[in-house]
Amino acid sequence: MKVLVANLGSTSFKYRLYDMESETQLARGGIDRIGGSESSCSVEIGDWKENRTAHVPDHAVAVQQCLSQLTDPEHGCLKSADEVAAIGFKAVHGGRVSGVQRVTPDVLDAMAEMSPVAPAHNPPYINAMRLLGEKLPEIPLVAAFETGFHQTIPNRLRYYAIPKGWSDEYQIKRWGFHGASHRYIGVRSAELLGRDDLRVISCHLGGSSSLCAIRNKRSAATTMGMSPQTGLPQNNRVGDFDAYFLPMLMEKTGKSLEELLAYLGSQGGLLGISGGISGDMRDLEEAAAGGNADAQLAIDVYISEIRRYLGGMLIELGGVDAIVFTGGIGENGKQVRADVCANLSELGIELDAAKNDAAKGESAIHADGGKTQIWVIPTNEELIVARQTKQLLES
Repeated sequence: MKVLVANLGSTSFKYRLYDMESETQLARGGIDRIGGSESSCSVEIGDWKENRTAHVPDHAVAVQQCLSQLTDPEHGCLKSADEVAAIGFKAVHGGRVSGVQRVTPDVLDAMAEMSPVAPAHNPPYINAMRLLGEKLPEIPLVAAFETGFHQTIPNRLRYYAIPKGWSDEYQIKRWGFHGASHRYIGVRSAELLGRDDLRVISCHLGGSSSLCAIRNKRSAATTMGMSPQTGLPQNNRVGDFDAYFLPMLMEKTGKSLEELLAYLGSQGGLLGISGGISGDMRDLEEAAAGGNADAQLAIDVYISEIRRYLGGMLIELGGVDAIVFTGGIGENGKQVRADVCANLSELGIELDAAKNDAAKGESAIHADGGKTQIWVIPTNEELIVARQTKQLLES
């Protein structure tokens, strides 16, 4: 069985193709500037790489373009597009619909209901899925929702302190996201440590960040709530904040609620705290090293929020066997890892500075004899989606 895993943006289509018998990645590629006069189409199949330009008016044509490259007579890895058993999507928020689902009109309607709280994610997926369903009806479409992994979180950690009718009728709950990444970390940690009963805190740190407490490979708590805008500060999204200051800002700025939410969703987070320097941790660390106080403040807030949530998860799990760093910052930010783990030796959490500095790929970075193992593990969300797609097709 071969599964194509799609990662969509409003004007982009990135993909990986897997042979699920061996879970081998056969190809990867992407198309940018969909809908423009000229789109860039890239593909990697083994050692062969190709970049070409073409007119790609919509996502359906983007899929057809990628299938054309994958079936290239000389370099392709498919004899025919019919070999693709399904397209799997790392879908974000379906509210009342979660887990792994075949894409149907009802699934798309459920995603549309959640578009107000996932405005950057749901609309492009909905539009592309509708289009692909119409133009490529022969290929099954499967949505693996990020919220699915967090369905095992107990209700006491999912309900907000609001009228319960609102929670049940309008789906206002702590849903959690980055489900594919945290699921992968739960599974891979168990493989590396040789145990299925682990208590793991997965730190997915990148342009979008969240922590997840994992017990026995299942989600027990997470930092994101009703929307992907919540929890830790993101690169340019605000994270958690007090909603009661919005009426005050509306009055003082003259901006509408929609304008303020759009601003918080694009100019908040690390970008906002730093005074507009950057939402990229690399830029902030460089600026802070040069003495910029606002850049240092942004870093300090980010680290402090990670540590605050980490402490809560330690209590929820009753201790921790492993802390795992993943995501762009988690995998590459050695200073962030060091700061998160600083002065925690009395809790059994002790980083080895030399191992941390040298970490590349899957790496253990805890001090010898430490009670808690600390790892860097590159995530593989696409493989998780491919596995979930395969499982659904075979059920």
